[in-house]
Amino acid sequence: MLKRVAKHPWSLEEAEYLERCWLLLGELYIQAGSQQQAADLLHRVITHNQSSAKAYELLGMIAEKEKNYLKASHHYQQAWNLSGKTNPGLGYKLAYNRLKSKLYAEAVSTCQQVLAMHPDYPKIKKDILDVAMPRLRS
Repeated sequence: MLKRVAKHPWSLEEAEYLERCWLLLGELYIQAGSQQQAADLLHRVITHNQSSAKAYELLGMIAEKEKNYLKASHHYQQAWNLSGKTNPGLGYKLAYNRLKSKLYAEAVSTCQQVLAMHPDYPKIKKDILDVAMPRLRS
């Protein structure tokens, strides 16, 4: 059913419904390993709604699976900004991909932002902050 909706042209009256369907189908494609099909759908969502944090998050997941950490961190940064920098899970993903991209200062900054809002989120401190801090000095 979702595949039929994916072929449906965008219209203002059905915009919210189509966006939700395209995001859901994009998630299903990612789970099935069809990254290119998912990316096409997600770019379609972004074309019509540039403030879709979920679309950017899913594009980040695709880039992360392809081990393109710099691109993933860019997409996660977009999602992080659009979500108002309040989602600690997105902050963790952003900091992790910045760490993998060897952007240690940015990773530390993101960790500090997450910990400032969610001090009870110790996983980011242990997994990312404690790894990135020593690498800043070297």
